[in-house]
Amino acid sequence: MPPRLPHSLLAAFALLAALASTPSRAADESAPGCIPPVARAAPRIMLAALTPKPGPEEAAITFVGHATFLVESPGGIRVATDYNDYVRPDVTPEIATMNRAHSTHNSTRPDPGIVHLLRGWNPAGGVARHDVTMGDMRVRNVPTNIREWGGGGTDYGGNSIFIMETAGLCVAHLGHLHHTLSPDQLIRMGKIDVLLVPVDGSWTLDLDGMVEVVESIGAPLVIPMHYFGPTTLERFLAKMSDKHDIVREPTPSIVVSRPTLPSRPTVRVLPGR
Repeated sequence: MPPRLPHSLLAAFALLAALASTPSRAADESAPGCIPPVARAAPRIMLAALTPKPGPEEAAITFVGHATFLVESPGGIRVATDYNDYVRPDVTPEIATMNRAHSTHNSTRPDPGIVHLLRGWNPAGGVARHDVTMGDMRVRNVPTNIREWGGGGTDYGGNSIFIMETAGLCVAHLGHLHHTLSPDQLIRMGKIDVLLVPVDGSWTLDLDGMVEVVESIGAPLVIPMHYFGPTTLERFLAKMSDKHDIVREPTPSIVVSRPTLPSRPTVRVLPGR
């Protein structure tokens, strides 16, 4: 049983809640992208059920923790990113994405209720290719490389950027990104509206490189993840503050829509780990 939350926190989540399949298809590598312009441990179940419900042209985004977000479409299709055995939402997503770098980014014991489990690497070799539509949610990937565990080599195609398209928005999760992006990768991504970016500066790409990635993608809304604590997060925010507004949210869930995207590039910090 999860720990009992303070009444004030429960009330805040309740207020937010109050206010507020089609088969997989083969990937089209020529698709233009988003248009328009370790020991086993019991999973740490994080509160996600009391999130605001998106309206007809909205998407709800909840930072579950580490690199895991829950993205919900207007039709109720939920995607959990970097789904793993340690930090999970307390609901079963219809779609889950995973990446290879560490056990906190993939699962050996996924919930059997998940309809589409998308690995960001190809266990058979080569790169993974995914393009799945379920209801009003499309999820596709752009493969990237990672450093091999222990250093020295490169695991080609070991990570994927997963892009979720719903409610007229394109939400990109960079996963465990280890390098800046090529022009071809940026073209495959297309125009991104919301960018979920790892900002630890060491396990993934260094902070200067990650800032370069963020600027090359040019999303109007950036949400940091994978920061391990306030010191690392503040270093990233300091590098971003000259070109981005910084907004600190009191709760881990937000609702976004195309009309409410910020006119000036903005980093919205959601509380998490």
